[in-house]
Amino acid sequence: MSHVQNRALLDALTKCAEECNHCAAACLEEQDVKMLARCIKLDIDCAEICSLAASFVSRSSEHAQHLLHECADICEACAEECEKHASMGMEHCRRCAEACRACAEACHSGVAA
Repeated sequence: MSHVQNRALLDALTKCAEECNHCAAACLEEQDVKMLARCIKLDIDCAEICSLAASFVSRSSEHAQHLLHECADICEACAEECEKHASMGMEHCRRCAEACRACAEACHSGVAA
């Protein structure tokens, strides 16, 4: 499947990586960074796997499907963690959680394709 056919998936992966990187950096600027340690770690993991998955998908790697499963799992874990902080008014965590949820859904759709 060509990267053009996977445009929505690639866009979701890229947006998620961007939001996770931003969220991690913004969390480091918050007053209680220690409370955000798990969020920051998941942001980093999620950004990395989304970037890696995008490269596998864009070159139609035979291993992309395996990676998309793991990517969806990490995106969901990151979304759950970010949602905890979003409820405390952290806008960067809210945006990250939204991007992670959308990416997880796109990964699940990409796996089914």
